[in-house]
Amino acid sequence: MSTSTHRAWLEAELFRLLEFGRDVAHPRGGAAVLGDRGEPLLEQPVHLWITARMVHVYAIGSLLGVPGCRPLAEDVARGLRTTLADDEHGGWFSAVGADGRPVGEAKSCYDHAFALLAGSTAAVAGLDGADALLERAQAVFLERFWDDAAGMCVDTIDRDWTTVDPYRGINGNMHAVEAMMAATDATGDVAWARRAGRVAGRVATVAAAHDWRIPEHYDAGWTPLPEHNRDRPADPFKPYGATVGHGLEWARLLLQVEATLGHEAPPGLADAATRLFDRAVTDGWAPDGAPGFVYTTDWSGTPVVRQRMHWVAAEAGAAAAALARRTGDPAYEAWYARSWDYIEGHLIDRDGGSWWHELDPENRPAAGTWSGKPDLYHAVQATLLPRLPLAPSIAAAVASGLLEG
Repeated sequence: MSTSTHRAWLEAELFRLLEFGRDVAHPRGGAAVLGDRGEPLLEQPVHLWITARMVHVYAIGSLLGVPGCRPLAEDVARGLRTTLADDEHGGWFSAVGADGRPVGEAKSCYDHAFALLAGSTAAVAGLDGADALLERAQAVFLERFWDDAAGMCVDTIDRDWTTVDPYRGINGNMHAVEAMMAATDATGDVAWARRAGRVAGRVATVAAAHDWRIPEHYDAGWTPLPEHNRDRPADPFKPYGATVGHGLEWARLLLQVEATLGHEAPPGLADAATRLFDRAVTDGWAPDGAPGFVYTTDWSGTPVVRQRMHWVAAEAGAAAAALARRTGDPAYEAWYARSWDYIEGHLIDRDGGSWWHELDPENRPAAGTWSGKPDLYHAVQATLLPRLPLAPSIAAAVASGLLEG
């Protein structure tokens, strides 16, 4: 992880990933879903989460000085002002179809967290229109999704903001933590990072109470719903059981919250990060004999969905790097190397580009939960996070010249 040769390898992989998405801008505005070879699938809806992630990715590319990234980021961001924007009620639609109509009208924390992240990164990169985008994203997120009494975010609201769904979820809150820390770095308003700290502290507490397997689903009073979606165990956003990759992702985020808030951080975040990581790799790595992390387990640690998702391996490498940096324990260096060996051996598609998003239990390309290669966010961040300090967030750190290599 610390060698100049490895840092150069990560940089080369980053450039390869950025090249894969060069055709991502949808002619209607926003980001197209990308196929196996990077071809834009224009018949598919334009999604808010993909659009916002691609703005984030290519705005970082702009900060790195990669030619073509700035105009591409600005072109994709146009969809956040036009195609996906709900000008009548505010906020953004989750997706818009080829006919220009919303695909479902509910508005989600998950999607709007990525809009906040995109606005923050775009503002740090100085993209055209970024300040207005960030202002809008902050206002909508704070007014509609942040529940100050609970210190958590609500999950889903109807289009005109009149009815809040009683479901509460960890996935949207997890990405809100990342976005809120980025918002602090973009604006200087530490209140965003303090909100992230409240979420992180609560998640660490509930994880400790469940043997470090994080309950993902809750009712309106934040009582866990351990059987939620038992009939849809492979759901891409709200699967049944414990999500191995989220244990890894939270391990990294807890360390980043600690580094961001310093003495204001909730106590015990570093210990919680180590326990989350250890639980995730114990339950998730190669439980059926084949290398790779399974998608989900039940509450005893038995695998439920054995597919291997690309984002889980990406988060394993990023979490291991964060823990190695924070603790100095060489065991995390070993996990970091194991994660990248797996990524290189099974996930990176040297022929078609990018990474296979899903593999079956025998590590063959599959499409049970994900089809195509729509998402560069996890893979790109996996090439950057090991070369950055734990704070500030990625865009601010790159802008400050803190990227190693």
